[in-house]
Amino acid sequence: MACEPRGPIELDWFLPTNGDGRHLTSSGLPKVGLFQQGERAPNLDYLRQIVRAAELSAFDGIMVPTASGFEDPWLITAVLAQEVRRLRFLLTLRPGLELPAWSAHRAATLQLLSDNRLDLHVVSGSSRFEQRSLGDYLEHDERYARTGEFLDAFKAAWSGRRQPHHGRYYRNDSHNPIDPRVRIPAIYFGGASSAAEHVGAVHAQTCLMWCEPPLMIAERIQRMHELAAAQGRTLRFGLRVHVFAAATDDAAWHHVERLLDEIPKEAIDKAQSQLAAYESVGQSRQTDLAKGRGRGARELEVSANLWAGVGLVRGGAGTALVGSYQQVAERIEEYHQLGVDCFILSGFPHLEEAIHLGAELLPSIRRIGVQASCKAGK
Repeated sequence: MACEPRGPIELDWFLPTNGDGRHLTSSGLPKVGLFQQGERAPNLDYLRQIVRAAELSAFDGIMVPTASGFEDPWLITAVLAQEVRRLRFLLTLRPGLELPAWSAHRAATLQLLSDNRLDLHVVSGSSRFEQRSLGDYLEHDERYARTGEFLDAFKAAWSGRRQPHHGRYYRNDSHNPIDPRVRIPAIYFGGASSAAEHVGAVHAQTCLMWCEPPLMIAERIQRMHELAAAQGRTLRFGLRVHVFAAATDDAAWHHVERLLDEIPKEAIDKAQSQLAAYESVGQSRQTDLAKGRGRGARELEVSANLWAGVGLVRGGAGTALVGSYQQVAERIEEYHQLGVDCFILSGFPHLEEAIHLGAELLPSIRRIGVQASCKAGK
């Protein structure tokens, strides 16, 4: 009798809407101003190639990020959803920069345009400096309180609920019903502070985390399960992580060592200074993984095949899985067995790596997942 996997595993890719290239500094925040050879602007032709490659490589979806310096995710998604027929789009939005009822109607339009392939990644901000550059002057915990109210009002607007919403941050006196043909987007939610975890337990379908050693992830999953259970809810979990995989372990580590060697010490120091100013608890956890360690590639291996070197120069996801295709697939399956069902992967550059990992890594992940489930079912 054929075995079924433990549960569906979702493998997504990442869209670099603030630039791309072969270097650790090519995509992400903060920008350290190196402008290394071969960097690519996020023009429409290039982004089209990435989403096509992600679909052809059998990724399930693609994350469309947002932050100061990134292209607008609503406009990007509206265009690129027409380029593919199966790929889902995980659009990132920030409450405080948008109104909930208006966001609901924009999302409904995108669902109609994409045949219900839109989900939403809700983030509340990163650093005080960046938020203020976008016109948002609320402090950390207040931003999360606003996010909770935003999601309440968003769901009310989608349902067409007639009861007025008069909250601390938003007011809405009437709702126009959403077309019943469209599916309300699933809510993916990130944040590691206690304020964030409360909002996620109440509102999220999927709790997203930046990748950390398995013990740290297991602790967060257990805590979020308990918080969600207190609300009478259950959660899925997802990891955002970079991947540097090759035919052999040595080849993968040699590659990341070259990437690290090309970055001047002053660029690392500048990025670390910027990242230290972020109020994000999740960002602090990523940055802390590399503290007290040397700058050699292997010295930054914080658990088996998990490398903290990306976080030396890049905000957000600061870890990468490094190793042979088999090793990386095994690490992903280990996280899957801990309770992680969604993995948002990325590589440098995102076009070539979508094709490369789609051919060499994704089949191994899916095969190992089936084998693990078969063993568990005996």
